[in-house]
Amino acid sequence: MRAPIGNFDDARPAPDCLDLFTPPVADAVRAWHGDVPAEQLIYVDTDPDIADTAVFAEHYGQELLDESANCVVVAGKRGGETSLAACVVLSSTRVDVNGVVRKQLGARKASFASMDTATGETGMEYGGITPIGLPADWPLLVDSAVVDTEWVLIGSGRRRGKLIVPGKAFAGLPGAMVIDGLGI
Repeated sequence: MRAPIGNFDDARPAPDCLDLFTPPVADAVRAWHGDVPAEQLIYVDTDPDIADTAVFAEHYGQELLDESANCVVVAGKRGGETSLAACVVLSSTRVDVNGVVRKQLGARKASFASMDTATGETGMEYGGITPIGLPADWPLLVDSAVVDTEWVLIGSGRRRGKLIVPGKAFAGLPGAMVIDGLGI
């Protein structure tokens, strides 16, 4: 099958390759429901050594920067309590942690979660975290530009492989809040 964006040698519907995902991502794909059929989630095999956005785009094509998103785990702190959330923004932007995220979480302070926290709490690999399969009770802040992008390339839960997902699907994920200006 041909991927809707990019030029990848191996592209297939995510439900056909559940064994390539971490358990939380495989479970989320298996239980998928909503306006976008699970078959429209496309897995593409990619080199794990070049999973980071800038190097990935250099290898697979600079045009993917406009169609790629990053999912980062953030920690909000207030009164000794810490809460975790995830943010999804286009790769050409960065998450407004100290402004939009802090306010959305009602936190006094917000920062990126440590690598150990991000991987431990998600069950995913660092450099491959995806909003598909995150803990259901987490807030998922999604920049409106991601939802407005026809097809979005994002992590698959592992450093090897990516998912290509219709942008509108992100609005239907558990805990999703679509926010203007999350990515700056």
